Amino acid sequence: MSGEKTFAPSEKRLRDAAKNGDILRSRELATAVAVLVGAAWLKFAGPWMLDAMARAARQGLTWDRAALEDFAPGKLLANLALGVLPPLLMLAVGVMLAVTVSQVGLADGRWVGANLLPKGNRINPLSGLKRMFGAQGWIEVGKGFVKVLLLGAIAWNWGSAHLHGMLALGRGAALSGQLMQAWDALTGLMFALAMGLVVIALVDFPVQWLRRFLRLRMSQQEVRDEHKESEGSPEKKAAIRGRQRQLAMGGVAKAMREAQFVLTNPTHFSVAMAYDPDKANAPVVLAKGRGEKALAMRELARELDVPMLEYPALARSVYFTTRENQVIREELYAAIAGVLAFVFSLKRGERPAAPAVEVPVALRFDADGRLDPAAY
Repeated sequence: MSGEKTFAPSEKRLRDAAKNGDILRSRELATAVAVLVGAAWLKFAGPWMLDAMARAARQGLTWDRAALEDFAPGKLLANLALGVLPPLLMLAVGVMLAVTVSQVGLADGRWVGANLLPKGNRINPLSGLKRMFGAQGWIEVGKGFVKVLLLGAIAWNWGSAHLHGMLALGRGAALSGQLMQAWDALTGLMFALAMGLVVIALVDFPVQWLRRFLRLRMSQQEVRDEHKESEGSPEKKAAIRGRQRQLAMGGVAKAMREAQFVLTNPTHFSVAMAYDPDKANAPVVLAKGRGEKALAMRELARELDVPMLEYPALARSVYFTTRENQVIREELYAAIAGVLAFVFSLKRGERPAAPAVEVPVALRFDADGRLDPAAY
């Protein structure tokens, strides 16, 4: 039925949906990317921050004569902030960039600023209840349950392997070594959880793609309406062609009344010609045209009972070598003479066979006005 949405969304529908903020996105992928970037930061930039914190701790816990005479706790706090804030800012910027790139990549490179604007339906209680108890709510509950199971299993496996070592921290070994051991264990847990979130994101992506595809499917009527909108309705195109033909007819009507015959291509070109020895020593091109003008010339020829002869090579040759109200090229005299003799025989009531005409090789053209390579 034309009302059933069974057709895949068109490119235009996808573009319009993106403009309205409906783009492919995955919260699970954003979470996975954020955790993965955070884990990488902890692994490679974490020692930098630990070293800054260690220096601040040593300065704060070291008491000597100089410290007592020049006691400046604000300076200590400033040094600590200068050591800790830069890596934290780098982490925040890195996470934001990574999440943005991942979501823009899912949206085929589209940045939709409309998604940053506040939307009233997000604070509408009825819309909220619909999301909670509708299909979307159940899907989110299912995803949350799977995430808890998977991440819980990863954390349990990590704890089984590292719990004994973590409990042994603080017993005899150097503090710096114990801190590095704890830091390595923490980064290992973060990487493991990030990999679990990546697996969830890989499962979530096809689900999101399928849901968006089903949401944007089109009915047969919508496909027709979009085609009419993009290509123009058949009625409108027919009206435009009619107006073009009327204009073309108005421009060639006088020439067609004087024409003795019309050469056609038979589709693209029309050339109206006449021969009057009192006016010129060779046939004259009265009018010529292609496209809509050629169609108009043919319609007028039928109305005026002017013979139309289909000689594609000859029609193209005359069209591309002779202007309107100009005699034909001398190389075409023989070919046109045969056509004229045939036309005069028709006007005398005879029924002769159509003549075979030969167009010189140097005057054979294709539909674009280029010399026809097939003629050589």
